[in-house]
Amino acid sequence: MLDPLVGVGPLRFGMDSDEVKAALGEPLAGNSQVAADGRYWMQFQDTGLTCIYDRGMIMVAVAVDGLEGPCVQVGDTELIGRVPSEARAEIHDLARREGVRVRVNWSGDPEIAAWGVSMGTTQDWRRSPEGYAERQDSVITSALFVGPEFADDPYATAPIVHWSDVRQLGSNPGAWPVTSGHERPCWEWVPLERVGPLRFGMSPSEVAAALDGETPAGRIGAFPHWAFRRVGQWNLSEDRFENAGVSAHYWTHPDGVPRLGGVTAYGRTGPQVLHTGIPLVGVAPSALDAAVIQHVEKHDLGLRFSPSGVASPDGLNLEVGTTRVEDASVSEATFYAEHWEL
Repeated sequence: MLDPLVGVGPLRFGMDSDEVKAALGEPLAGNSQVAADGRYWMQFQDTGLTCIYDRGMIMVAVAVDGLEGPCVQVGDTELIGRVPSEARAEIHDLARREGVRVRVNWSGDPEIAAWGVSMGTTQDWRRSPEGYAERQDSVITSALFVGPEFADDPYATAPIVHWSDVRQLGSNPGAWPVTSGHERPCWEWVPLERVGPLRFGMSPSEVAAALDGETPAGRIGAFPHWAFRRVGQWNLSEDRFENAGVSAHYWTHPDGVPRLGGVTAYGRTGPQVLHTGIPLVGVAPSALDAAVIQHVEKHDLGLRFSPSGVASPDGLNLEVGTTRVEDASVSEATFYAEHWEL
């Protein structure tokens, strides 16, 4: 149960790290991160909970995963593991009855300052009859819960930024338009060499020129020492091209110029890319996963699994993720150069 602005379940905002461990047990080894200013976050094993701390080891927020996290209710409304549109409707109904305001957060989901709640989603997975984890064609709700000092704009506050920095991502107004298949250009993919007009090794200016001179809608980069933030030279890692429907991922070349090492074709709006006749972009994840495994088995090829459990043909440096379309999800493919480490 959520106690708005006070705590979630056995956790209370303002607890120190020892009190949190007493309530939840030991955190998951390796799943934590500490910044130079003392802020940090810590994921707890088998609970689906990530606790976020401000300076002084004081817990100020809790993120609850939609797949593994506990049930959390506000009033009579369950918030976790729900169909997003159904949860949204119930949240708005409860908010009207309580006379509190609901706004839209960065991901297009409900955010209620009076409750200290910012909703989100995660890709849904289920167990097959054989016991394997399988991606579904849907997303389910997750949530971030915060104390009163961070409730007005959680994702703009320093502790939350350290855990999940979304400031450089495009905000979503609560709509997920999808480009129809016949309106998408079809790009040729030569594994480890190029995708459409983008050849691995291009500089950012060459990438923009190959995309008809499009200016990036957003840029993501980082300083070399994340713990100390703004120390050293800022390095460009990603350009987002909304018109082309792709992101360009860079690594820093010894000559100091970022070089293209990966290309993501957006699931909702990006170009279609085929592999042995299999469409990789904008299709139902379950159908794509089945087609890839069938192709690999038919031709006796190697199969690689990503850390999240997604299968792809070995040796291609291909990563097939998903992106949200309201309550559903569609495939989104990223193609990498030969020496890019996945």
